[in-house]
Amino acid sequence: MDQQLVRHVASSTGLPAPVAERVIADVIAYFSETAEAFVRRRHAELQRRGRKNAEIWQVIATELAERPVGAGEFTERQLRRIVYG
Repeated sequence: MDQQLVRHVASSTGLPAPVAERVIADVIAYFSETAEAFVRRRHAELQRRGRKNAEIWQVIATELAERPVGAGEFTERQLRRIVYG
């Protein structure tokens, strides 16, 4: 873990250094998720919330485009293939 980043987050948030380090590790893990894993996870989450696939594909495509580390653009067909094979 980059200790300079830990010190920065700790000083800018008031968090103790060990907590800041855990927060940074969580954020890194979250954004290290592959596009395929993200699509599968979000599809399942949105289905559990009662959303229909036509809406789900639009939501997922928008979210992928807005991620800090761009996953590229996916067509609806590509998203379906990730989830259903």
